[in-house]
Amino acid sequence: MSANAEMLALWDGPEGDHWADNAERYEATNATYGRTLLAALDLGAHSTVLDIGCGTGVMSIEAGRIAAKGSVLGVDLSSRMLERARSVAAAEGLDHVRFEQADAQVHPFVESAYDVATSSFGGMFFADPVAAFANIRRGLQPGGSLAMLAWRDLLENAWLVEIRSALAAGRDLPTPPPGVQGPFSLADPDIATGRLEAAGYRKVRFSAVDEPMCFGRDAVDAYSFLATFGITRGLTHDLDEDTRTAALAALRKVLEANETPDGVLLASSAWLIEATNGEAR
Repeated sequence: MSANAEMLALWDGPEGDHWADNAERYEATNATYGRTLLAALDLGAHSTVLDIGCGTGVMSIEAGRIAAKGSVLGVDLSSRMLERARSVAAAEGLDHVRFEQADAQVHPFVESAYDVATSSFGGMFFADPVAAFANIRRGLQPGGSLAMLAWRDLLENAWLVEIRSALAAGRDLPTPPPGVQGPFSLADPDIATGRLEAAGYRKVRFSAVDEPMCFGRDAVDAYSFLATFGITRGLTHDLDEDTRTAALAALRKVLEANETPDGVLLASSAWLIEATNGEAR
């Protein structure tokens, strides 16, 4: 069951397939963010963890290594990404780490089953965020914690600004309005706090996290990856051939300009959002 038909079609379709086919590359782009989120979870051996929008299972598996006597459930819309997650977990013998294809907005989580709910850039896409976070909260124990990463404002994310500028091809690309479903739906702390409090959370707090994103070993390698990105496909699909060629050449120049000895690095900025299940039962 899904309340997010558009997101289901996207993530259990071309976008999820692209992630599954390029899993190691996607996972390498923001590995430093994962370490920040894992530290915030403050897990122990007996922790029970719910991972929302778990994708290929990186955070679920990291959590499972720590919570060796607990349990982890990762949920995502993408069947292909979950296949990879299950395969990696099985290869490590992490039998207590499970994965389900589910829409976290409506999925019937076992009530009060988890100490911790988390999401690494997966909590921005709900059609009804208040309903979704309330549903996730019902799976948390009283006093349980929520910790997630979400992108800050578009203009604070040079990686996306530069990609969009290169592919604009003379067009004036719109800036997403605050709070609208999509990558920046949690970028405004006031809007996000209001939604989380309406969903029953308390002690909502935001910490800025700034990390470089690595898109490849060098500009050639990064271009082979970014040229097939959903963003790139979306911004170039309706361009004529000459304009599209020029836009992709501009993208290549951006990557060349950001080539370093450590790879092609572009700045990014996210929120670490933490909250507590504030309703007793």
